[in-house]
Amino acid sequence: MVTVVYFWRIRKIGLPIAILNMATNKMMLKRIAGISFIKLLGTGKGETFTPKDADQFRWGILVTIKQDDLDRLEQSLVLQIWRKISLNEYRIMLKPVSSHGYWSGKQPFEVEKFEWSGKIAAITRARIVWRKNFQFWRAVPPVTLSLHQSPGLLSAIGIGEAPIGLQGTFSIWESGAALREFAYKGNAHIEAIKATETNKWYSEELFARFAVISEQGVLR
Repeated sequence: MVTVVYFWRIRKIGLPIAILNMATNKMMLKRIAGISFIKLLGTGKGETFTPKDADQFRWGILVTIKQDDLDRLEQSLVLQIWRKISLNEYRIMLKPVSSHGYWSGKQPFEVEKFEWSGKIAAITRARIVWRKNFQFWRAVPPVTLSLHQSPGLLSAIGIGEAPIGLQGTFSIWESGAALREFAYKGNAHIEAIKATETNKWYSEELFARFAVISEQGVLR
């Protein structure tokens, strides 16, 4: 199994189609053999995790699929439609190195033990307890500032399944060491972990790291 993530920067005229895609793509993708997990993603700056972060012209899809069935996904009507309304496409193929937690009640990534010294992608996502959204938003800015200033970070964006309450980040790092430096030695992140344990912000959370097997295009 591999995980493939697509992000599209769409034309303004394509926005109504993009919104329609978000309502219909999951049902269409379920018809493709080999797919075990699907997430349709909105994106944003990932600075406050509030609706003002949202980027209405960048959208994404995450799919876990058997490698032998990748061609079917690539030739699917879903991707054809996105490509017709897009200015550019970014595709990244990933193999999970570690995964902790749940996403919509599932553990979506099958981790295999293997040696890897190249680029690393990280996905963090959480279902925020509704009554604690404002408390969470107040705590986020120092962490995101620290993230965007971290040595070894190549790119980072916010991802979300809904404007409020289902948010996360997608980031790419030069190495696993650079990611670990931020996650385990960055003061802002360490304080955020402590605050999470104290305040119980999340009803569900996941943190996953991936080896970057290939990339096509530019994430922008």
